[in-house]
Amino acid sequence: MADRREPPKPGTPEYRWLYGDPDETRATDTGGGKKRPVPQSDETRVMPVVLPPQRPRQQRQAPSRPTAYRPPAPPASPPRRPVSPPPGTSPSGRPPQAYRKPRKVRRWIILALAAWLAFLVITPVLAMQKIEKVDAFPSGDRPADQPGTTYLVTGSDSRKGLTAKQRRRLHTGGDVGQRTDTIMILHIGSGPDLLMSIPRDSLVEVPGHGVTKINAAFAYGGPKLLTQTVEQNTGIRIDDYVEIGMGGVVKLVNAVGGITICPTQDMDDPLANLHVKKGCQHANGRKALAYARSRHTSGLGDIDRAKHQREVVGQVGHKAVSIWSVLNPVRYWKLTHAGASTLTVSKGTSTFALARFARAMASPDKSCVVPLADLAVHWDSERSARMFRLIREDKTDEIGKSLCTDSGLAG
Repeated sequence: MADRREPPKPGTPEYRWLYGDPDETRATDTGGGKKRPVPQSDETRVMPVVLPPQRPRQQRQAPSRPTAYRPPAPPASPPRRPVSPPPGTSPSGRPPQAYRKPRKVRRWIILALAAWLAFLVITPVLAMQKIEKVDAFPSGDRPADQPGTTYLVTGSDSRKGLTAKQRRRLHTGGDVGQRTDTIMILHIGSGPDLLMSIPRDSLVEVPGHGVTKINAAFAYGGPKLLTQTVEQNTGIRIDDYVEIGMGGVVKLVNAVGGITICPTQDMDDPLANLHVKKGCQHANGRKALAYARSRHTSGLGDIDRAKHQREVVGQVGHKAVSIWSVLNPVRYWKLTHAGASTLTVSKGTSTFALARFARAMASPDKSCVVPLADLAVHWDSERSARMFRLIREDKTDEIGKSLCTDSGLAG
């Protein structure tokens, strides 16, 4: 065991430094006017230890990894302080009356549209109640059902609904029997709509009356015999029958505000009360009716009249289906009621069928006269048989210009 070091002896400098001087009563000057008392002999004095300054420990950082570039976020806008609306206003800041106004406007618009749609539907329904309906289809053997829909359209010289003054002004004569000034077949199917005129002087076999003019069938047996005559001579089944009287033509033309006619020559026909110059011109109901009835100003006679009739019908139909006829309530009402009192249709003809009829009559895709062999209005047996077959088979797209001509004669 190592020798222990001997303690300092009294009176030595080490002893006095360690234990102090018991005889000394003064204090040690520490500087700045302050003195430290000298420790007494029984106090232990510890030598101060001065430690070397330590360097701050640095933390070891892991190697940084490359990161994708992120654009700096835009500075956040300071939150807005909610402002309470002034008294008497809605949460949107508008007065309560202005806030409710758009809702009222929308409500009125919806009610107006509903009323308008109801008017468009109810008006033709009311007009249909004025239309006379007849049994236009014969009993017994008839052609079988065929594709498409075929209408038999007639324009009778009936004076029904005309006063004595109107008859004199229109030059219609007295009410002595009924004949058909106009006979047409309208076919609607998968192909083009076809409107074919049958001259009223066409010589055909009328059941029970032999060979005679086709309009005699109407005089002998009315719509039923005329339908039977057309079906037996063409093989085409008639689905709907539509007849318009003279007064109906005048009212329809006037209801659409008149039409445009385009005569190819000056026409002066005292019997029809027609006096017009060559060229397109406006015509009211009276002039349009005279134009459709006249047949004494042309060498083609009844053939030219059939052409004028299709022209008048097409003009009326074109105006009738225009958007203006629907948007104008007065015109719509007059148009739907104009010919109702002088219109006759077959029993079972629906409002929808009449609507299709009006649309097709407005602008038929093909318009012509039944194929004729001569001006004596004998039908061309070969060409007419082809025409009738294509109509029966609903192949109107195959009817070419050699069959469908304005005069009916071969081109």
